Amino acid sequence: MRTLRFALVAAALVAGFANASPTDPRVGAEYTVLASPQPTQTVGKKVEVVEFFAYHCGACNAFEPSLVNWVKKQGDNIVMRRIPLPFQGASDPEARLFLTLDAMGKLEEYHHRVFRAVHVERKRLMKDDDIIAWATSNGLDKAKFLEAWNSFGVQTKLKRLPQIAEAYKASSTPTVVIDGKYVVSPATVAQSNKIQDMGQLMTATGQVLDALVAKAAKEK
Repeated sequence: MRTLRFALVAAALVAGFANASPTDPRVGAEYTVLASPQPTQTVGKKVEVVEFFAYHCGACNAFEPSLVNWVKKQGDNIVMRRIPLPFQGASDPEARLFLTLDAMGKLEEYHHRVFRAVHVERKRLMKDDDIIAWATSNGLDKAKFLEAWNSFGVQTKLKRLPQIAEAYKASSTPTVVIDGKYVVSPATVAQSNKIQDMGQLMTATGQVLDALVAKAAKEK
């Protein structure tokens, strides 16, 4: 009986994947739903979009240009938030870099530079000293950077990241959460639609995100 039950579940999953479509995403195929939806920071019909990412993550680097274009296309429909996933725990240096740049008002200018440094220039930015050296050699005032780096605000946000990640059940990157409840990633889109081409995957992921934003907006 147990074997039969497993076989029926497997068959249902296969059938679900067979019917999956990026423009009409299905729960359990292209996306999942959080058992405990998280509060959002939006008002009205705007939909919150949260990306959990890491600078060292190759998939995040590949996804970034498509995500930036998608955000521009969505315009005022969404509010975009990025949250660094602290793979090294509550003192994660990469996450601390993101929060420091944000506190300095330099995130928009330097976010893509960090990705380039890691994935094109092959810089190792996984330790505090290496990050501080890179930041100050790339035009950031050392005193101001260290002031933000060591600030109470950055330290407080850094310590809260593991709790936030646990609340969203985010354990891999990139992971995107729509309106605090719909969870999707390029990996799930690729698996459910059997996509291997990177260009096709980025297009399909954008289509899934479009559909979920529209779904969330209708539910408001």
